[in-house]
Amino acid sequence: MSDRTAVARVGDVALWVVQAAVAAYFVYSGVMLFGDGLVGKFEEIGFGQWLRYLTGVLEIAGAIGLVIPPLCGLAALGLAGVMVGAVATELFLVENGGPVLPAILLAITLAIAWLRRDTILALLPGRR
Repeated sequence: MSDRTAVARVGDVALWVVQAAVAAYFVYSGVMLFGDGLVGKFEEIGFGQWLRYLTGVLEIAGAIGLVIPPLCGLAALGLAGVMVGAVATELFLVENGGPVLPAILLAITLAIAWLRRDTILALLPGRR
C-alpha cells in the first residue's frame, strides 16, 4: 500500500468516526424533541408543536443516513438544511437564542457533505 493510499484510508476512517459521533448527537437531539423539555421553546417559535416532531424525525433520519455509506453525503446535506433553520430560529425567533451550537453543527455537516460529495453525485441519474 502506498503512503498516499494509507493517508487516504486513515482520513476515511477519521471521517467515519466524526460521522458516527455527529449521528449519535442527532439521535440524542431528535429523541429529546419528542419529550416535554422543548415544548416551551417551540411555543415561543410560534409554528406549533408539529415543527418539533418534524425536526425530531428529520434529525433521527439524518443520523441514520450518516452511517449508511451510499446515503451519508445526502444525509449530511439534509442535516445542514435543518441546522440552517435552527440557526435562523435561534437568531430571529427565540428570545435569548443560542445559535452557536447549531452553527457548529451546520459547519460540521457541510464539511461531511463536501467530503462525501461522491456519494451524493452517485445518487444522480446516469452517474453510477
